[in-house]
Amino acid sequence: MSTMNTMSTLDIGALARTLDAAATDRRAIDPLLPEHGFTLDEAYVIQHASIALRHLRGERPIGIKLGFTSRAKMLQMGVDSLIWGLLTDAMLYEEGGDIDLADFIHARAEPELCFLTRRDIDRPLTLIEAASYLDGVAPAIEIIDSRYRNFKFGLEDVVADNCSSAGLVVGAMNRLDRSMRNCGVHVRINGRAVQMGSTGAILGDPLRSVVHASRLAFGAGMVLPAGSLIMAGAATAAEALSPGMHVSLEIAGHGGVEFFTKGAQ
Repeated sequence: MSTMNTMSTLDIGALARTLDAAATDRRAIDPLLPEHGFTLDEAYVIQHASIALRHLRGERPIGIKLGFTSRAKMLQMGVDSLIWGLLTDAMLYEEGGDIDLADFIHARAEPELCFLTRRDIDRPLTLIEAASYLDGVAPAIEIIDSRYRNFKFGLEDVVADNCSSAGLVVGAMNRLDRSMRNCGVHVRINGRAVQMGSTGAILGDPLRSVVHASRLAFGAGMVLPAGSLIMAGAATAAEALSPGMHVSLEIAGHGGVEFFTKGAQ
């Protein structure tokens, strides 16, 4: 990721504070790009500046999330690479617990796999190497919540907004002794199936997400410490959340994860 080009530090700081305030206040805003015209590289600078504000408030980095891990989504957005965002401990919700939708603007849930690293990732990895850097894999649900009005945005705006990442619920970790390439994915709300798919939708093999994560982090000058989480990307479309839901995910061979929603948005 390159550094700032045309934008001043003050501009980036102001845009980062705008996004941070929108998330903190649970208030939707208009996309920033039409007025400010930043590039994709600059969008990542804004994203990192916004997350840095959370770190200043005491939130701790815990890993990264990937987006556009589906080839169809890449084509839809007219891009040829993944996007990524940053995770903090304040985004991690208890598995099986309640999630208050008052904490969000217009939350949606996406089924994923989540990897746990066992060694520092400090360089680009190959697919052959990737498993040796991992401690386990778990079914997980990412809660996405764009800070933009009506959940509408372009590529640069969504990257600046931390790729819509707002929360995650992670199930029990499993050993990496089972295939992850084509496992059935079932999302249910109040017991009714709402999304069905395959982990093959995640780059054909979710382990490739670790390879991409290593490249992206290295390109940004970051090291992913041992114990980091890597959210591999969505296996199906997202589901909108509303109060009174029991949301569950089952991934064949890898177990399940669930949570309940309360409150109001």
